[in-house]
Amino acid sequence: MRTALHADAIDARDAAVRLGGRTVWEHLDLSIPAGEFVAVLGPNGAGKSTLVKTVLGLVPLTHGTLSVLGAEPGARNHDIGYLPQRRSFDAGLRVRGVDVVRLGLDGDKWGLPRPGRRRQAEARRRVDQVIGLVDAGAYADRPVGEVSGGEQQRILIAQALVRRPAMLLLDEPLDSLDLPNQAAVAALVSRICRAEGMTILMVAHDVNPILPYLDHVAYLGSGGAVCGSPEQVITSETLSRLFDTPIEVLHASDGRLVVVGQPEPPAYHVDRHEH
Repeated sequence: MRTALHADAIDARDAAVRLGGRTVWEHLDLSIPAGEFVAVLGPNGAGKSTLVKTVLGLVPLTHGTLSVLGAEPGARNHDIGYLPQRRSFDAGLRVRGVDVVRLGLDGDKWGLPRPGRRRQAEARRRVDQVIGLVDAGAYADRPVGEVSGGEQQRILIAQALVRRPAMLLLDEPLDSLDLPNQAAVAALVSRICRAEGMTILMVAHDVNPILPYLDHVAYLGSGGAVCGSPEQVITSETLSRLFDTPIEVLHASDGRLVVVGQPEPPAYHVDRHEH
C-alpha cells in the first residue's frame, strides 16, 4: 500500500535519542514528504545513521514522537527497502547477482521456495523487472564478486526494491565509489523515485553527486535539524543557526556552493538552481 503523495512519509516532533549515555540528537522536528528524494546530511557523529535505524524501529526514542508511513517505527518495515552502509563482496564469491536480488524477495523465509510454477514465474518476473530498472541486466547472471563496486551497488539497490516498497532507505550508498559511479547511482536513484512514486531517504556525507536531483535536504547538527529545499537549508544563516557557530556559504562562479567553517573542512556543493 502506497502512502498518499501529499502526506509526510516521516514526521518527527521533539524527538531525542540517547545511546551509551550520550545524546545523539534531541529536539528533532522533521517532516519528510512522501514521494520525494531527500538527503540526510551532517558531519560525522551527527546521528545520520542513527536516524535511519530509528525510522526502522531498531533504536528507540528517549523522548518525543516519530511517525513512519503513518505508523509507529518498525510497524511498516515490510513497506520499506533498506540498504545499509556499504559492504563489499569477496572477489571469489560465486553467487550470481540475480540470486542476490532474489534474496530480497524470499531470503527471510526458511526452507525451499514455495512450490508452484505460477508463483515461481511471478517471482522471476519481478526479479527481472527490478534488474532492468537499475540497468543491471548485462551482468546480473555473473558472480557478484566479479563485478565492479558500482555494479554491485546497483544489484543491492535492486534487492531493496524487489518487494515494491513505499520507502527506500539508503545509508551512504555512494561511499567507496569513484566519481563517475557516484553520479550514475545518484541519477539512478532519482529516476527510481520519479518512476515508482517512492520516498527515498539517502544518508550522504558528500552532497555533490546528488544535489542536482534532490527535492529536500535534512541537515543534522548540534542544534537539531533543518529540513527544506537545498536553497533554503544550505545557507550561511541556516547552517550558522543549526551549529551555533559562524558558517559561510559562498556561491562560486560555476554555480557551486562552498561551505566554509565549522564543524568540518570546506565542502563543495553543486547548486542545480544556477543551471
